[in-house]
Amino acid sequence: MAANQVLTASALTELWEQRWPECPPVAHWLRDRYPDRWVRFHSLPDSKRYPFDETEYAVVLRRHYTVLSTLAPGPELVVVTSDWTESAEPDSPVWPTLAQIAPTAWYWRTFLEKPDEDPEWRSYTQLYAETVPWQPGAIDVLLTAVADDELSNVILAPVDLSWLYHPYDGGADVILPTRERRDALKAQYRACLSGHPLGL
Repeated sequence: MAANQVLTASALTELWEQRWPECPPVAHWLRDRYPDRWVRFHSLPDSKRYPFDETEYAVVLRRHYTVLSTLAPGPELVVVTSDWTESAEPDSPVWPTLAQIAPTAWYWRTFLEKPDEDPEWRSYTQLYAETVPWQPGAIDVLLTAVADDELSNVILAPVDLSWLYHPYDGGADVILPTRERRDALKAQYRACLSGHPLGL
């Protein structure tokens, strides 16, 4: 898909199913579905989870933007955000910051995440998408909300969805198109890796 082409819900769905057929667009599932192309980077030194002051927030943003710039999204970045409801129909956002963070996002699709548990209860993931002009600083508000655990299940990608970037409170999971690209990125930012034997 060309960068200047309007991204629609159907086009995004088709592209996702071509690129990432093993996993629906649920960010926290990506690591388990694509373990051979996954790497996790921590957003603060010594694997500290949450930033405490402006200096640490600046480190979090710098690390995110450094990796994203290396991935080279192109002129636009796809931003997927999520909400959760107990009915299949989207309603008022549960996350209080979603409307401020992604005011131009449009409804993409609904995904029933837990259909086999308590038959009296359902959890639906409502996915929203938008494209934003890419440059460092373009998504400060979103990344800060994620760092503060005010927003989760975020996916960032280029318009061709060739790689996926899932920021979470504490770091980011990156899914690359090949193991070789994963290994190269992992080596480049080795200082941001976890000391955990599984890379968590």
